[in-house]
Amino acid sequence: MDRGAATADEKALVKRLIEEIHRLLGKRERPVRFMEVCGTHTVSIFRAGLRQLLPEAVELVSGPGCPVCVTPASYIDYALAYAEEPDTILTTFGDMMKVPGSASSLAAAHAVGADIRVVYSPLDSLAVATENPEKRVIFLAVGFETTAPAEAATVIAAKQQGLENFFLLSAQKLVPPAIKMLLDDPETQVDGFLLPGHVAVVTGTSAFEFLPRDYGRPGVVAGFEPLELLRAIYRLAQMTAAGEARIINEYNRAVRSDGNPAARKTMDTVYETIDTEWRGLGKIPASGLAMRTEWSSFDIAAVNPRTVSVTAKPTACRCGEVLRGRVSPPDCPLFGRACQPEHAVGPCMVSVEGVCAAWHKYGGSRFRYGQ
Repeated sequence: MDRGAATADEKALVKRLIEEIHRLLGKRERPVRFMEVCGTHTVSIFRAGLRQLLPEAVELVSGPGCPVCVTPASYIDYALAYAEEPDTILTTFGDMMKVPGSASSLAAAHAVGADIRVVYSPLDSLAVATENPEKRVIFLAVGFETTAPAEAATVIAAKQQGLENFFLLSAQKLVPPAIKMLLDDPETQVDGFLLPGHVAVVTGTSAFEFLPRDYGRPGVVAGFEPLELLRAIYRLAQMTAAGEARIINEYNRAVRSDGNPAARKTMDTVYETIDTEWRGLGKIPASGLAMRTEWSSFDIAAVNPRTVSVTAKPTACRCGEVLRGRVSPPDCPLFGRACQPEHAVGPCMVSVEGVCAAWHKYGGSRFRYGQ
């Protein structure tokens, strides 16, 4: 654990939980595979050293919980096409800047003069639009259920303010359909899920009831502190050892069974679900969000459609397999060599929440799956 200020009671609880996990699962012949879906969970697990504390029979597998990692190269290509227009300002979260498209990135375009600005909230883009009435301001709306309500609220605010030069380029995605896709893939073996706390704040735990009902898999909604994550892993170990499959909420200080209905209502006002492409995972049914027809005046793809045809350069990057839990990042021949955070080849190495970036930073080469 990395919390130097942990109390004696917390240290004692950590010891008991570790001992119980070893007792419950430590002697199993086949390793048990628990997937942390959230990229922040991956980082927190490594930072706290939780993998070193678990028995060898427990594998923590990283999943597709980083929105930057699963944004397809074609989306970056479209963003770059808009960035080339002289009357356009792109606004984006900072971790999108280095994501590789088919042939370039936003950072590279910015270096040669494109007006691309990093913001900390989609609402910041409204100020940019107000200050630059002669320019189109396009916010790159990438994220999961966590950020989609704020992006929808920004569009509603833009309409209320009468802004006609603000737009979204949307690529929001929904987590539950991606989990279903993984479980439908016979090559992806996962015995239980650490479910994303921030997503569940919006969706509620009810959005994940399909796990025990349809797939017989347990899931635990987890917080982000080391002790919260360890407790969630213990709950998974308990259910696995007992042959049970339920959804347990271990983040009940923030998550309710029905989530945040107001946030979902805002999201549903602006968006509708569509089939959409996930980088490395392919097209997943009903896993994306598109702006409804009545809001199309804020959809840059509807107002000013562009055609992009760039052939991606083949690489040995195995990011897609990493996101499916089939291989660990060190299994990729580029990991830590040609692909590093400073010059990433694949999207899994770009974001601070990217699976490969976390494994690289915290010495994850020692934790290859199946070893």
